Amino acid sequence: MGVTGIGGFFFRAANPDAMRDWYVEHLGVGSAPYGSWDTQAGPSVFAPFAADTDQLPAGRQWMLNLRVDDLDGLCATLRSADIEVTTNAEWDMPGVGRFARIHDPEGNPIELWEPDQDSDQDGDQPEAQ
Repeated sequence: MGVTGIGGFFFRAANPDAMRDWYVEHLGVGSAPYGSWDTQAGPSVFAPFAADTDQLPAGRQWMLNLRVDDLDGLCATLRSADIEVTTNAEWDMPGVGRFARIHDPEGNPIELWEPDQDSDQDGDQPEAQ
């Protein structure tokens, strides 16, 4: 008995309907009733960071991380929709994957993660910093 996965991600929004539409349109997340979507099996990371970490934007207590299967393609699509995409080679980790970051319309940080093909699919990830 125990936790078997993440059942949802809930947050406040000034305009929940517009926010949901943005996530559906740009990330394909939450298009089914009640905002559900089927995810592929794979690792999820639960990692508290130190209060002074630079891994999260200043003033933010959380960052949503979404696994993707074509980071370059998604980044190009997001940029064509005038969504600012930030990449940094220092974020990429051999054996773990590549990363990019965006923000939703209310400034919430989203990290896009394309796992390495050789990454450990059992979920073993580097320790939080």
